[in-house]
Amino acid sequence: MRTPLLIEQHFHGAYGVDFNKAGVEEIVDLSSRLRQIGIGGFFPTLVTDSVSNIKRQIEVIKQAALKAPAILGIHLEGIFINPEKKGIHNPEHFLPLTVENYKLIEDDFIKIVTLAPELDDGLIEYLKNKGVKVQAGHCTGFGAVDGATHTFNAMSGVTHRGSSTALSALINDNVYAEIIADGVHVSDDALKLFFKSKPADKVILISDALPITYSDLSETLFADSKIFYDGKSAKSADGTIAGSTKLLPEIIKILGRKNLFNPVFVENAYRYHGIEPVGEIEWDEDFNIIRC
Repeated sequence: MRTPLLIEQHFHGAYGVDFNKAGVEEIVDLSSRLRQIGIGGFFPTLVTDSVSNIKRQIEVIKQAALKAPAILGIHLEGIFINPEKKGIHNPEHFLPLTVENYKLIEDDFIKIVTLAPELDDGLIEYLKNKGVKVQAGHCTGFGAVDGATHTFNAMSGVTHRGSSTALSALINDNVYAEIIADGVHVSDDALKLFFKSKPADKVILISDALPITYSDLSETLFADSKIFYDGKSAKSADGTIAGSTKLLPEIIKILGRKNLFNPVFVENAYRYHGIEPVGEIEWDEDFNIIRC
């Protein structure tokens, strides 16, 4: 099997590098390490933080992108989400969903924004007019968005009465939907429901990987919380799952061995962002990368 190089559109770091804290050279070095395992493009994802730190890290990432073309833009996950579905995010930094508040951190290098549509006060229309991908996540609503962020996680779940974020993500064939298929965040039955419900060309595989991923760390500070890694999953002290500890090549192997992987999933991220596929990965029958 052959696919283009992989795109990570939602991950917070790996190998000990945290996009909310890292310097330019750390991010450039990470880009090189990712390329070696078949990841040819990525969107550094910033978790909820203070306005001042988000602004600082946007500039750091932009400087890194001048040296590492694989950096395709920033995914802003947080500050505009619903406290009811905050997950690991620190609600002290949340802001109302207004254009005025977005302008506090606005930058053309922000390409994806995860937000809570039910709390919108004019921000969604503003972002879409600027060509920013708007995704429903950490929320209970849906609205006129382009995609769903880590479907099933940190959103109102499937219901047989009324509407919900997860239900809307599944039944709307025009909307892309992210999924964390790491064997921890979503059960096999929920994965099967997801892949049966979504058109194959609207599935976005993501890792939502934490900086602790592929590092020697057993604990770290992330989103103002102490995160503990037990060898299988990373959680806060109260048991909240903080993100994945696998990157896309490993996730694809997991899906492949469950007969749930479709090569078109790799192409979808390119299509979603209007980017021409680049490079090539050759996989063996066990979904190990032979060449990239």
